[in-house]
Amino acid sequence: MPQHAPNRPVCRNCDGFPVVAITTGDRHRDGSRVTVRATCRTCNGTGHTAPATLAKAGR
Repeated sequence: MPQHAPNRPVCRNCDGFPVVAITTGDRHRDGSRVTVRATCRTCNGTGHTAPATLAKAGR
């Protein structure tokens, strides 16, 4: 059964993948890789952007 997600726009910079793990090429003593976590600066790791607010024009 499909889950209902909130209808919020996806971040243009990260396409909804706000946190990624990047390998540095080095290895720990146990043989596992050294990774660095990077978070999208635009959406602050949420994957969504704030909806545009409507501005009232006129008097």
